[in-house]
Amino acid sequence: MTTLRWWHTAVLGMAVALATIVLLGGEFGGNLIGGLGALGAFVATWFALGPRAIRNPGSGAGYAVVLIVIAGAGTAFVPNFATIQCVVFPLLWSLVESRTRAIVANLALAVTVGVGLYLSTGDLAQAVAVEAVSFALSLALGLWITSISEQSHERQRLLDELQVAQTTLAALNRDAGVASERERWAREIHDTIAQDLTGMVMLTQRARRELGDSAEGTLGLLEESARAALEETRALVAATTPAPLGSDGLADALRRLGDRFGRETGVVVTVDAAGLPPLDRDTEVVLLRVAQEGLANVRKHARAHTATITAEARPGSVELRVADDGCGFDPAAPTDGYGLDGMRGRLTLVGGALEVASSPTGTALTATLPVTNAVTA
Repeated sequence: MTTLRWWHTAVLGMAVALATIVLLGGEFGGNLIGGLGALGAFVATWFALGPRAIRNPGSGAGYAVVLIVIAGAGTAFVPNFATIQCVVFPLLWSLVESRTRAIVANLALAVTVGVGLYLSTGDLAQAVAVEAVSFALSLALGLWITSISEQSHERQRLLDELQVAQTTLAALNRDAGVASERERWAREIHDTIAQDLTGMVMLTQRARRELGDSAEGTLGLLEESARAALEETRALVAATTPAPLGSDGLADALRRLGDRFGRETGVVVTVDAAGLPPLDRDTEVVLLRVAQEGLANVRKHARAHTATITAEARPGSVELRVADDGCGFDPAAPTDGYGLDGMRGRLTLVGGALEVASSPTGTALTATLPVTNAVTA
C-alpha cells in the first residue's frame, strides 16, 4: 500500500505539471486537445490498470505498452509532453520483471517519444539527442535500483534461511533436552527401582531355600513377578538408546504375559501374535501396556474362564485385541477406574484408537496403532 501511495502521488503530480505545461505552452486547436486527451488517457489508464500491474509485475506488459503509446502520442501533439518520461521510465522498470525486458521497454519508450518529438518539432537532431540522454539516464538509474532491489531480496532470502535454521536449532535443543531428561530418569530408575527389584529376587530365592517346598508355589510366583518387573524396568532404561528390537520381541512378551497371568489367576489365556513385523520400541511398549491393562481388567472385573490376546499387522497399522468370556459391562456407564481412560490416553498420544465391545457373554478391547513399517503377513 505504501508503494502504491507513492505511485499515485507521482502520477497525479505529473498530470498536474503536464496540464499546466500544455495549457500555458501556447498550444491551440488540435494540438491542445490531443495533448490534454493523452494526459487524460495517462491518468485514466493508471487508475484502471496501474495498481494491479504494480502488485503483479508479471501482468504489467500490456499496461507498459499502453504507457509507451500514450507518451509517444502526447509528445507528437505537444513537445513538452516528453516530460512524462520522468514517471514512465521508472514505471516501466517496476512493471516488467526481467531486466532485459525492462531495458527493451525503456528503449521502446525512448524511440516512441523521439518519433513524437520529431513529428511535433521537425528537428531530428534534437529528438535524437534528447532521447539518447533520457534513455542513458533511465538505464543507469534503473540498473542501479534493480541491483539494490536484488540485493534486498537476497538479504531477505538469507534472513529467511537464518530463521529456518534458528527454528531447527531450537527444535534440536528441545530434543536434546528431552533426551537428556530421559537419560537422567533412566539412571534414577536403574539406581533405585531396579536395585530394589534385584534385592527382592535375591530375598525370594533365599526364602525358598530356607522354607523348602512348603512355600514353593507362592514364592515362585513372587520371584517371577519380581523378575518381570525387573525386566520392564531394564527395558525402560534401555529405551533411552536406539538399540534395535528383535522381530519377535512383542510376541514373546505377550506370551510371557499370558502364561504368568494364567498361573496367577487360573484363567486360560491364548496368545496369537505370529507374523508380527519388526516394530520400534515405543510401539511395542504401548501395545504391551494395553495388553497388560486389558488383562488387569479381566482379573478385576470379568470373572472370566478364558481370555485371548491377538496381535496382527494390517496395512499401515497394527491391531491388538484382548477378549474374554466374562460377564461383560456397559461401556457407556461412568466408572471410577482409570484403566480404559488410561489406555485411550496412551493410544491418543501416538495417534492410535481404542474400541470397546461388551455383552453379557464377554468383552473385547481392540487397540489400533498406526505404524509405517507394519505389513500384512
